[in-house]
Amino acid sequence: MKIFVTGVTGQLGYDVKKVLLARGHEVICPTREELDLTDMNSVFVYMDEERPDAVMHCAAYTAVDKAQKEANLCHDINAAGTRILAKNCSRLSIPMLYVSTDYVFDGTGEEPFEIDSKKGPLNEYGLSKLAGEEAVRTLCNKYFIVRTSWVFGMNGGNFVKTILRIADTKDRITVVNDQTGSPTFTEDLAPLLCDIIVSDKYGVYHATNEGFCTFCEFAQKIISMSGRNTKIIPITSAQYNAPARRPSNSRLSKQSLVDAGFDLLPPWEDALGRFLKEYEK
Repeated sequence: MKIFVTGVTGQLGYDVKKVLLARGHEVICPTREELDLTDMNSVFVYMDEERPDAVMHCAAYTAVDKAQKEANLCHDINAAGTRILAKNCSRLSIPMLYVSTDYVFDGTGEEPFEIDSKKGPLNEYGLSKLAGEEAVRTLCNKYFIVRTSWVFGMNGGNFVKTILRIADTKDRITVVNDQTGSPTFTEDLAPLLCDIIVSDKYGVYHATNEGFCTFCEFAQKIISMSGRNTKIIPITSAQYNAPARRPSNSRLSKQSLVDAGFDLLPPWEDALGRFLKEYEK
């Protein structure tokens, strides 16, 4: 297949491209300078010339706190840009895979959210991603919406790298202990997405590594598995006082993956161990 992948300079898109190429697919992945995804005419011309068989939309504005001040830019990229891609996928009658987020939910309760649970984003980033979902769902006949959470990978910045960097200079780190979710390794997620895009099992999925933890517990595991001695101090979200509100419950049910016959990802602790082994070698 010839697959148009956006966001290949980011954590997930980088690994998606690697997997697709390893599996023998042709990948087209223009840079931001080569193609502005928010320019309808440019995307129309590009897709007409390239004629991809499918689109995997991994690109996104992901600066959650910054988005509170840059709401227009965030929505232009995550909502308007996604709508443009969705329109073109519909026009060419090709499938589109849109990577979304746990932030489309309000984060209440303690049970994992199902794919059709009530939505209620708490911040501009979540609102923009939900608008992107709605564009894909409304405009595309052949679509996959895959929500994930707490992503970390070799390419780009992430929570794991941040904790490791701070731990090398400080003996104490404060980390919120009232937000629960599933860390997700891009090297596990990317192959699953590549399995999904070549299937005809259209619909909405949740895909994360198995198991749940708080950010504080995640940080403690990073420290212990990396052999460091930095002390992790639990604090509340209110104490941290970030510009953007985060959901306290980011647990996602993977029942839709099971029902469709896709394999679940390994436990997050296993994924973290493999990441650290590769990252610190």
